[in-house]
Amino acid sequence: MSVPLKVLVIDDEPPIRKLLRMGLGTEGYEVLEAPNGRSGLELFAQDPGLVILDLGLPDIDGLELLRTMRSRNESVPIVVLSSRGDETAKVQALDLGADDYVTKPFGMEELLARMRAAVRHQLQAQGERPIFRIGELSVDLVRRIVRIGDDEVKLSPKEYDLLRVLVQHAGKVLTHRFLLGELWDTLTDAQYLRVYVRQLRQRSRPTRSARTMSSPKPASATASGLRTEQTSGQPSPVARAARRAP
Repeated sequence: MSVPLKVLVIDDEPPIRKLLRMGLGTEGYEVLEAPNGRSGLELFAQDPGLVILDLGLPDIDGLELLRTMRSRNESVPIVVLSSRGDETAKVQALDLGADDYVTKPFGMEELLARMRAAVRHQLQAQGERPIFRIGELSVDLVRRIVRIGDDEVKLSPKEYDLLRVLVQHAGKVLTHRFLLGELWDTLTDAQYLRVYVRQLRQRSRPTRSARTMSSPKPASATASGLRTEQTSGQPSPVARAARRAP
């Protein structure tokens, strides 16, 4: 996983949290842990990419917590992980917005598969393709893996977020104001954006095992938005992703 997906685990059982921390960490996920509902809501403000929720919490009813989280974020995948195996509990959780329901005891491989499915469903609901490809560039939006040819590209979380916005709006001219609003919660100098664009384009240059392409110049800003340039030959995969119509 090039860029770790942030997973919020809300469970009051330390052995379960440890199992999930180790299992998810091995798969490349970044794990946030909450032993109760209150701390879970606090960590939920950090915008996790997926939530694993136990219904039997000591301070807040799990279904009420599910309702609250769903009211704050309609799209984040939420997988319930609970010892309640009765049909009523499953129906209530799914009706309140859970994307899936896994009963304890559980297998890690099954949980991982259900997590991936929940992320795929989220992408499809938002009109995105789970895997974006153009030329040498491929972006797996479920596993968060970026490749140029056969080579995996290591990106920082912010670089990945920028690339994801570009592939979401492939072929469109995106203004600095729009990109800044998508990538930062507070007002940020456009110079930070230029730095990340330059870094992203540099990282997108193919290695020796990929096909040879020209090295691009850094992205530049114009009054109409973001412009990508190259010295000669074909544009880099990132530039083409930004230009290609969806």
